[in-house]
Amino acid sequence: MNTQIVTVSSKGQISLPVNIRKLLSIDSGDKLVAYTSGDVIMLKTLKLPSAEEFEASLDEAQKWAASVGYTENDVNDIIKSTRKKNRA
Repeated sequence: MNTQIVTVSSKGQISLPVNIRKLLSIDSGDKLVAYTSGDVIMLKTLKLPSAEEFEASLDEAQKWAASVGYTENDVNDIIKSTRKKNRA
């Protein structure tokens, strides 16, 4: 594990050390997700898929849905149900 000490600025900002940025291929403008657990903060790089990767994943999902007999209406119903649960 690569451990570095960073300092929080008066604006609540931190700078990631260059060796960590290089190790994880983090460039200016990249997004990170921050998780907390107790007094622990974890950062994870958020890499969005390319258009081709997204399209391939969508094709795979559509093939799976068709193989188990889901229709577009079934998927819409599942989305609505999930959204209702998350609002509660």
